[in-house]
Amino acid sequence: MTADRTFVIVGAGLAGAKAAETLRGEGFEGRILLIGSETERPYERPPLSKGLLLGTADRDEPFVHPESWYAENNVELRTGVTVTEIDPAAHTVRTADGETIGYDKLLLATGASPRTIPVQGVDRALTLRTYPDSDRIAAQVREGTKLVVIGAGWIGLEVAAAARERGAQVTIVESASLPLQRVLGDQMASVFAKIHREHGVDFRFDAQIEEITADRVRLAGGEELDADEVILAVGVAPNVGLATDAGLAVDNGVLVDARLRTSDPDIFAAGDIAAVDHPLLHTRVRVEHWANALNGGPVAAKSMLGQDAEQDFLPYFFTDQYDLGMEYAGWVAADAKPEVVIRGDLDGREFIAFWTQDGKVLAGMNVNVWDVSDQIQDLIRAGLKGTTVDAARLADPEVPLDGLLS
Repeated sequence: MTADRTFVIVGAGLAGAKAAETLRGEGFEGRILLIGSETERPYERPPLSKGLLLGTADRDEPFVHPESWYAENNVELRTGVTVTEIDPAAHTVRTADGETIGYDKLLLATGASPRTIPVQGVDRALTLRTYPDSDRIAAQVREGTKLVVIGAGWIGLEVAAAARERGAQVTIVESASLPLQRVLGDQMASVFAKIHREHGVDFRFDAQIEEITADRVRLAGGEELDADEVILAVGVAPNVGLATDAGLAVDNGVLVDARLRTSDPDIFAAGDIAAVDHPLLHTRVRVEHWANALNGGPVAAKSMLGQDAEQDFLPYFFTDQYDLGMEYAGWVAADAKPEVVIRGDLDGREFIAFWTQDGKVLAGMNVNVWDVSDQIQDLIRAGLKGTTVDAARLADPEVPLDGLLS
């Protein structure tokens, strides 16, 4: 019987909401508490730096469920409530207002928070993580705004693209020599540098911030950049404080097995904080992208119910910048030395890039080429089983992707 059991989900984002949905969908009849420190009901984050920031998305687009869904499905949604303590021995959580709540199973889906940098004036910079953050940036960044974006990762580039389309003057400051260099390597990073330059973005590469003032960003070396607004986009850190204080195993995220179980058998973790012992990649993987929360929440829910579920999907993410749309799937280890194979028109930005090593496809990125992600993932999964692909055939658009494995 499950009706007399209580499942608590800490973190009312996409992973938490999808976990609650899955619990009900799988027939769980007990009490579900979905607790989040933000005041909005659960929402997805990609629209915050894309359609919502551009003003092209409906205001309700980011929300995971209609407002009525939670009551209709007997999910106790508590927004604006912060869980401050977990007592694994007592099977309780404690909130900031002093309430103690018992649980039979607990899911941690606490997400991540923007990183900062140790420079004077950094408090003046805006960050983009929440729905109100997106509203605030949209209100401040308009025609003629002089915007400095610190960081040329995915969020920094998406904000820069949206800001240019809103008519702002944009300068991106990046400590590396290209945007996304550590993620994509020089060749693919150059694609993103080129498209932003074509749209009027100014870059300062190999640069360090020395100070942020009321109307300037000063770089090491003395250059000063005019700045009506500053966006800090230097990545996020997983919110593992609750897990650490509770004595759970933590190392760059909450350590979980393929079923998303932590070192405590009654506590699970999903989304940005989960460092997963991945059953296909045979390494520990922590991913901060939308698909990880979308798919990880249901895996955690099924595991909480004792079902045989594993997080065996490949890492996946996407971006939209100007007229460039991209999907990326796969995993390239930090110490890998892959070769990049290009299929299609690199200069025309209609291509697929494959990261390969020893003839095996590790990852693939389709740029303005659609309905191929499943086939790319099939190639990656085949490589994980030892299947190799000839580089010349991989690069040849005349050879169908699904024919490469035959």
